[in-house]
Formats: sequence, C-alpha cells, structure tokens
Amino acid sequence: MAKANAKFMAPLTPSAELAAVVGSKPLPRTEVVKKMWDYIKKNKLQDSKNKRMINADATLKVIFGGKAQISMFEMSKYISNHLK
Repeated sequence: MAKANAKFMAPLTPSAELAAVVGSKPLPRTEVVKKMWDYIKKNKLQDSKNKRMINADATLKVIFGGKAQISMFEMSKYISNHLK
C-alpha cells in the first residue's frame, strides 16, 4: 500500500505551460492540483452558474488542450499531460 502512495506523492516536473501556473519546481500531483485551484480561484475562473466548470484564460487554455471550458473532473487528465 505504501508504494502506491509514494508514487502518488512523487514530485513531478511541470511542463513550461503548466509551470506558468504552478512554478517550475518538481511537485507532487496533489500540490499541482492545489496550486491550479489557487490560480483558478484567484483569477475567478470558476463558472459562476456551474461551479464544476472551469473557464480557461489564455494561460489555462494551453494546458487544457485549447478548450475554453472544462469540467473540474477533466482537469487532472489535462494536468497529467503536462507532468513528467
């Protein structure tokens, strides 16, 4: 069990696009998601009518594969593409 958790907590290096939001230091996935939410809240990018939707600004659009809006459930899929 501990092995799976260690892998989940392993620091991953963000792509240049993701680094624009979370910084370029390697971070565990949990921290990356937390920093993404900080950015989304700070820039008021949560859809006002449907809180589960995230409206992408120019910075997030690059991370979200060019989409203007994604659901919070899709976010980790897009983040994964930007972590090594």
